[in-house]
Amino acid sequence: MLPVWVLVLGTVVVSGAGSVDALYGTRAERAEVAASMTANSSLRSLYGPVFGDSTGALVAWRFGVFAAVLAAVMSLVVVVRHTREEEETGRQEMLSAAVVGRRAPLTAALLAALAGNTAIALAVTAGLAGRGAGSALALGLAIGLTGTVFATAAAVAAQLTESARSAKGLTAAVLGAAFVLRAAGDAGRADGGSVLTWLSPIGWAENVRAFAGDRWWVLPLPVAATLVQGLAAYALAGRRDVGMGFLPARPGPARGRIATAGGLAWRLQRGSLAGWTLGFLVAGTVFGGMVEGAADLVGENERAREVFTRMGGAQALTDAFVSALAGLFGMVAALYAVGSVLRLHGEETSQRAEPVLANAVGRLRWAAGHLVVAFAGSALLLCAAGLGMHLSYGRDFGAVMGAVAVQLPAVWLLGALAVLLHGAVPRAAVAAWGAAGLSVAIGWVGPALDLPRAVLDLSPFGHLPKLPGAAMAWQPVLVLLAGAALLVAAGLAGLRRRDLVTA
Repeated sequence: MLPVWVLVLGTVVVSGAGSVDALYGTRAERAEVAASMTANSSLRSLYGPVFGDSTGALVAWRFGVFAAVLAAVMSLVVVVRHTREEEETGRQEMLSAAVVGRRAPLTAALLAALAGNTAIALAVTAGLAGRGAGSALALGLAIGLTGTVFATAAAVAAQLTESARSAKGLTAAVLGAAFVLRAAGDAGRADGGSVLTWLSPIGWAENVRAFAGDRWWVLPLPVAATLVQGLAAYALAGRRDVGMGFLPARPGPARGRIATAGGLAWRLQRGSLAGWTLGFLVAGTVFGGMVEGAADLVGENERAREVFTRMGGAQALTDAFVSALAGLFGMVAALYAVGSVLRLHGEETSQRAEPVLANAVGRLRWAAGHLVVAFAGSALLLCAAGLGMHLSYGRDFGAVMGAVAVQLPAVWLLGALAVLLHGAVPRAAVAAWGAAGLSVAIGWVGPALDLPRAVLDLSPFGHLPKLPGAAMAWQPVLVLLAGAALLVAAGLAGLRRRDLVTA
């Protein structure tokens, strides 16, 4: 998966330069948008302040923070996958029986993450070198080093916990806290100099100020954090047994509702759902505060207006902005739905499903518990986002909730595809992430890059009505819902007929 991460991240950042040139072709237009972005505290909390009015500075502002976050996500997934997940499945114990050092798996995982982040840094540098080689290198290093910081954070989490799920959750919580610190600091100050911003590794990447002065002296901060966390991970790895952690799990008897298959699924996924719901509520509140300033966001720039109308329809700009935000929430909710469905795959491959199914529990009842959490949970996430948008937007509760609710058929279709792959072709179940990722990529960068309609239609979100401004169209909604139902039925039928997999 590393080449896919590198390709997507590199393409998004590099292609952003062309989008900025198309949107703001003159220095006066760039200066105007830079001033308006910096004056808006909500936009600063989302993207950070703008430190210059060149094309490169706007690219660093628009894509730098999110590229750094995605590099961090890539790194934590890679490190946990090749450390704690290997131990959890028992593969590491088999490898350790050979002449393999105690810290060799950790070293291999960190080298893989380092290779991925180095490739991202090189891709960004090469793609933007024509706009200033030194500044392009500064931006590439800022993004790549943020990834290495969270790679070593994931390495520490993998030593502390006893499951891959807990390690990912702990590192994701640290990443979320870093984003919130940076957002809070940037909302309060327009120069990136807040103490809260400097407490965040994401804030360090922002304060490199690529294409706007290139603060090279900031880069030793993520280097030092990487070294300190890496040394801590190595020290912890030498002081525990394979499969064990410093924060042991708390097993207990199955009492009350947890004694059922549905109760077990809820117990396993409730923490994750609570975290996602809180995140959607906060994000909805932040984004909702930007709705009134949508007109100021694009000013008189017709090209920018065209991008928003492609994302949200041809209606009034404010409605288009609400629709675009609802679509983004839908695409992220699809990632939750796919991950929640694939929890079935994780339970199966880790051999935890076999003891459950050995009792008087049918496969369909076992799967149904996780599917209810996945599909109802994704609906809850969108409701939380809609509620947050309404609270900060201040009006049109029905219109805002309708805009997010109409995203559900596309979310459920992608979740249903994960059900089909797990049930019929379990060894290819991870391909569901590819489908969800493709939909996110098309929805995120497709309108800005003015991709052909045929490409935009590859995403199920491209077929939904653009509420609240457009008229409701029931046909695509019903077609997507029917497709989701058929995929779920086919996936469950395949699950009933096949053998369980163990790896």
